[in-house]
Amino acid sequence: MNRLDAYRALMRVDKPIGTWLLAWPTFWALLIAAHGDPSVRLVVIFAVGVFLMRSAGCVINDFADRNIDGKIARTKDRPLAAKKVTSTEALVLFVVLISLAFLLVLTLNKLTMVLSFVAAALAIIYPFMKRITHGPQFILGAAFSMAIPMAFAAATNSIPLIAWILFAANLTWTVAYDTEYAMVDRTDDLLAGVKSTAVITGKWDVAFIAGLQLITLALLAWVGAIINATPFYWLGLAAMAVLFLWQLVLIRNRDADACFLAFRQNHYAGMLFALGLALHYWLPLPFGVSV
Repeated sequence: MNRLDAYRALMRVDKPIGTWLLAWPTFWALLIAAHGDPSVRLVVIFAVGVFLMRSAGCVINDFADRNIDGKIARTKDRPLAAKKVTSTEALVLFVVLISLAFLLVLTLNKLTMVLSFVAAALAIIYPFMKRITHGPQFILGAAFSMAIPMAFAAATNSIPLIAWILFAANLTWTVAYDTEYAMVDRTDDLLAGVKSTAVITGKWDVAFIAGLQLITLALLAWVGAIINATPFYWLGLAAMAVLFLWQLVLIRNRDADACFLAFRQNHYAGMLFALGLALHYWLPLPFGVSV
């Protein structure tokens, strides 16, 4: 059981927020692509795929950082850093997870299969970008957004403009919240030589995040205009905006605990927007209200 516990920790099963942050945009895309009525089959396939790919991403991330995590207070007890599992075991686990995800994709159409290779490549290269560029968060943003065109491809066998607008919105949102996450470890990252947007933006980090959040809201407003959104959609977007403002208040003093709390708030931001989007499709407008 100790070994299984280590594998679960390596996959971050005990820390599901990353799975939710990957899941919400996927559900947004499925709802829009299917006009509010995605098939149960697609929802199940993408839900399982989200779990498998997030788990695989965590494993390959820890493999890439196995010699760095021990130098950072927050990550020093991760299974690879603490020698609870070997590098070989981690790679085998990664291959198993990515293979299971690919088996799911085989049940979908050719376009979705092609996109899955791009998604897998981004998931693999992201952890190694921390040594090359100060913008690994942009690679993560692209990786976390690939489920959006894949959802449209699976549902419609096409990738319309709205899919790419949603992709861009999720990319900027991901960079914003992962910068908040990176602010938690900035002091240790500087000592360990790890690069990030939190490191490169320095004293402009809060402004950088605020700008990305504003772009995210603007792009999602564009999506709302395209789908002729009802007030429910705009309420969901407004709720997301309020949480963004709260995050900026939390991170203004760069306190590590507050930055981590701000990062975690993004789960609720994605959930509230998903709720507004779902109600846009599922509930009729209140009496006397029109769009």
